[in-house]
Amino acid sequence: MKILFDENIPRPLKQFFPEHEVTTVQEAGWSGFENGELLDQAEGKFDVFILADKNLRYQQNLSKRTISIIELPTNRWPILRQIAQRIVNALSTLQSGTYLVIDD
Repeated sequence: MKILFDENIPRPLKQFFPEHEVTTVQEAGWSGFENGELLDQAEGKFDVFILADKNLRYQQNLSKRTISIIELPTNRWPILRQIAQRIVNALSTLQSGTYLVIDD
């Protein structure tokens, strides 16, 4: 599975996805893109977009998107490290275009 981390997701979280191809927005060369433009770029290239932005689902029309999105409760590494396995497990429940919120 190809996963894209948003700009503010801590890179150490990548270690929990050894069976997947994980790229950050910075690595993709998309730093500073607005959410709509970022989703347009990621659509078709990535299966999952992981972010901590609570506003994306209210700001963007996601109904025709095929990329799945996982919204994390925070971008703070100590908390994400504690719930990392829940995030990994969530991947197995995703269907194309799913928007999933993970609570802390």
